[in-house]
Amino acid sequence: MKNVILISTNGFEGTWPAIEYSAWAAQTIGADILLLGVSESAAEGSNAKQSELEGLLDRAAALFAARGLRHSIDRQAGRCEEVVTRAAQQVDGITVLGPLGRPLLQRLLVGRSIRNLLEAIPTPVLYVPHACLPLQKMLICLGGLGYEITAEHLALRLGAAAGAAATLLHVAPPVDLDYPTARVEREHWRDLESTDGLLGRNLRAGLAAARTAGMTASIKARQGNIVEQILVEMKDGNYDLICMGSPYGFGGLRHLYEARVTDEVAEQTRCPVLTARYEPGGA
Repeated sequence: MKNVILISTNGFEGTWPAIEYSAWAAQTIGADILLLGVSESAAEGSNAKQSELEGLLDRAAALFAARGLRHSIDRQAGRCEEVVTRAAQQVDGITVLGPLGRPLLQRLLVGRSIRNLLEAIPTPVLYVPHACLPLQKMLICLGGLGYEITAEHLALRLGAAAGAAATLLHVAPPVDLDYPTARVEREHWRDLESTDGLLGRNLRAGLAAARTAGMTASIKARQGNIVEQILVEMKDGNYDLICMGSPYGFGGLRHLYEARVTDEVAEQTRCPVLTARYEPGGA
């Protein structure tokens, strides 16, 4: 996680939790904040919406100043999804997003904005529908193939600074194929970390990384539909943050991420979701 946090708002009150979370994260890891105010009403000439945006920017600036955070404010006009995507490509850091308040009909026709933004933004993304603070428990989803490493390293940096505990979750999907890796996962899904294959090695590495960071950490295994099992674990464990690898940027392996697991979880969970595309060598 580089020391710049880009946070955007279009004036919708639902983005305030993301602003609050950004302030906490910046204070926790010593990061600078770039607050992007997107005026979507400029073309419409809506003074009311512009006033709401300016009011939210003023509240955010006051919050950052009260906490002694280094911050700057940039105002741009346009559609939020497009403006934020362009800005994120120019910032070497993490982009924090909140709900944009799109009408129900628009969400039904073109899908939620978070799906499009996760696909378009190449840098790490933290989606905050609700600010679950203080951060005490985090869930790190390990797919076993190693594509979550970049996101995992970002989560551990934040979690270690906050003194949070980490649960490393592996969900074994129903497997009917008969080849060595599939057989190992089917027969040892409860104790994959004890096996010698790629899945076992990556689980042990994740556990070691969390403990090296000074965190209390454990491994948990589930079996079944990946999205359903992650959501059940989130509810049962009452976690404050979930960390997942991004399904984008993996080329030919993208098909392995059924139903875009990260997207589905981000849409259905109430707690913040941290995701990042895989980078060789981690973060």
